[in-house]
Amino acid sequence: MHPADTVIYRDIGRNPVPHVDEPWIAAGYTPPEQRTSELWEAIRIRDRLVDEFLAADIYIIGVPMYNFGIPSMLKAYIDQIVRIGRTFVFEPENAANPYQPLVLGNKMFVISARDSSGYGAGGQYETLNYQTPYLATIFGFIDIIDITFIDVENDESDGQKLLDAIATARNQIAQLVIR
Repeated sequence: MHPADTVIYRDIGRNPVPHVDEPWIAAGYTPPEQRTSELWEAIRIRDRLVDEFLAADIYIIGVPMYNFGIPSMLKAYIDQIVRIGRTFVFEPENAANPYQPLVLGNKMFVISARDSSGYGAGGQYETLNYQTPYLATIFGFIDIIDITFIDVENDESDGQKLLDAIATARNQIAQLVIR
């Protein structure tokens, strides 16, 4: 549909990014000129992931719902890219809003697979859905506010319920691609 577009594919389920750990934190709070080679190595992936993230105009995230939220692999990725000085700044002198986003105007699509139905707005399990509000909040924090959520529910069902959910999601995606 858009042959000139560049697509970067990152499968964090098969190739997970590291979780934040003590060396990573030490590197983040050590001035660059004082970092050892070990500290530089601890944050090397972070810099690469942030560069990759900032180079994109559109983000597409496919995510299953695990225990009403997101998988730890996606949380680890988010922890790597939501970075002070890169995707947001902290300005303590601005008491009204010391956090200012740096990723402006990008579009995101989130395709979520869920075990059963009713997690969406008005559904019987809406209050158990920590996935959608978290993703909207964390990406909104860096100013990605144009987010379209596409939910594929009834993932643990077999038969018509699952087929209907997949068909609905495919139709929603097709309508978005046409725009």
